[in-house]
Amino acid sequence: MSTAPKIGLVSLGCPKALVDSERILTTLRAQGYSFSPDYAGADMVIVNTCGFIDSAKAESLDAIGEAISENGKVIVTGCLGVEEELIRKTHPKVLAVSGPHQYEQVVEAVHATIPPVHDPFVDLVPPEGLKLTPKHYSYLKISEGCSNRCSFCIIPSIRGDLVSRPMASVLYEAERLVKAGTKELLVISQDTSAYGQDIKYATSKFRGRDVRAKFYDMCAELGELGAWVRLHYVYPYPHVDAAIDLMADNKILPYLDIPFQHASRTVLKAMRRPANQEKTLDRIKSWRKTCPDLAIRSTFIVGFPGETEADFELLLDWIGEAEIDRAGCFEYEPVAGAKANDIDGAIPDEVKHERFERLMQRAQEVSVKRLAQKVGRTIDVLVDDFDVTENQAIARSKWDAPDVDGNVIIDNADGVKPGDMVTVKVHDSDAYDLFATQTAPD
Repeated sequence: MSTAPKIGLVSLGCPKALVDSERILTTLRAQGYSFSPDYAGADMVIVNTCGFIDSAKAESLDAIGEAISENGKVIVTGCLGVEEELIRKTHPKVLAVSGPHQYEQVVEAVHATIPPVHDPFVDLVPPEGLKLTPKHYSYLKISEGCSNRCSFCIIPSIRGDLVSRPMASVLYEAERLVKAGTKELLVISQDTSAYGQDIKYATSKFRGRDVRAKFYDMCAELGELGAWVRLHYVYPYPHVDAAIDLMADNKILPYLDIPFQHASRTVLKAMRRPANQEKTLDRIKSWRKTCPDLAIRSTFIVGFPGETEADFELLLDWIGEAEIDRAGCFEYEPVAGAKANDIDGAIPDEVKHERFERLMQRAQEVSVKRLAQKVGRTIDVLVDDFDVTENQAIARSKWDAPDVDGNVIIDNADGVKPGDMVTVKVHDSDAYDLFATQTAPD
């Protein structure tokens, strides 16, 4: 019997790219390929790139170069793939280049280099497909592309306008994942709250029922599957208000990842984003009144062209008033092809960095205050890892997404393993994490 060809894969960038990588792996596994965790054991390597900002492009080009040096046979895909000339000029030895979510082109390029070995008697792929995340949580991508035109972003030119999946397709995938052991579904897209707009909220058949491709309907349906449901990349449109009721009723997690980016009307207008943050602040306060447990994560850009010290001070005050539980920050970088490059008023790098430090300090102050309010509470957490040396479990609460938020550290966690859902009592907190002990079972 011929040995199955082995593929190596390097996946860079955001969770949306990670889902693309999982789909590529699932397709190749179904065709008889196996996989190698290192360059040496692979017959060839796929590099799924990020091309959002210049530093991400540089990281992707470095990863391609490393793969070529260590393995020699390299196929490139992903967001940087739209700049094929740059890739081939930098790395002439790459075998093929394709853009984001071009799965067929990737598979065809693999076939051209190392044809598959067919074995019809082996069940090669589990029902949920192959995953790059732990078994107990999964990213659920509901759409591709984006129809917004933010001046600092080139995602629409890379991934195209919004293309929503039929609701039934989303729900059948979610159902398969939950049946296979997924305890947390992380809903992702470029603009999750715009889901279904492009297809006019069309209905599709799920388990014999008509289901609409609409944000609220999706949240409600996912909330019936018996898993945690966490929403990422949501814009604060008015129709999001209804989903807060589902959070208050414990149907989906009380968590919103909203990329606010700034709070100054002037800067938001230059960014081509919704520029009425006073109304947004009122909306947040209303959300918290409906669902006091709501946690809001966001990202912000400092040093955008034309940002004044007054604009920045307004942002600091807004973060405190909005009580942003978790905040990430980026120093503005020009991106080739972005409209923001034409805006006057470039900010010196040292000013950008100083503002970054001040924003993160303010975010930390807010986080300390918000997490301290959790001390003394009994909560359910999902275990991600276990530290044998310290006899501690590393878990997450309903307020924590993997990789981007804090953890719940469980002391004396005998018998606890990754994937367990356990009940703990919080006894301490710091700037980012909660500390807890297991409660005795009833």
